[in-house]
Amino acid sequence: MSVTAIILTVTGAVIGMELFAWWAHKYVMHGWGWAWHRDHHEPHDNLLEKNDLFAVVFGSIVIAMFTIGHFVSEFLWWTALGITIYGLIYTLVHDGLVHQRYWRWVPKRGYAKRLVQAHKLHHATIGKQGGVSFGFVFARDPARLKAELKRQRETGAAVVRDSAGAPSG
Repeated sequence: MSVTAIILTVTGAVIGMELFAWWAHKYVMHGWGWAWHRDHHEPHDNLLEKNDLFAVVFGSIVIAMFTIGHFVSEFLWWTALGITIYGLIYTLVHDGLVHQRYWRWVPKRGYAKRLVQAHKLHHATIGKQGGVSFGFVFARDPARLKAELKRQRETGAAVVRDSAGAPSG
């Protein structure tokens, strides 16, 4: 593969993973995979969550992609690299910045603050129904997300926590 093709493949895989992550989060994790994802939405003091099993499953798939790609398809290998880069970004942003599993820093402005706000709004719902902001790297405007949560609460599509963490409405 040419350097241009490699760059396009890796970049496409990173962007494609954000789209896949949105879909998997909304329809798998908040769907039939809720049994693993639930503890991620509930307060706890555990170092690990059942939700971390998704990383094990997805990581195993990528290891298989690297292995098969090494023997069969250079394109598959570079795609696996892009997915791995996305995984590192996800880990740093979602687990590190948003949930502060690795360090304690709360951004006061800029896109990092927007990411944190969007994900906190995602966690404002109780249970798997409803919700906003299912992506991990691209965050919509928090004001729009708040308006959507308000609409979901008013229509009964979601149970939303108040600022203290208790159900409201």
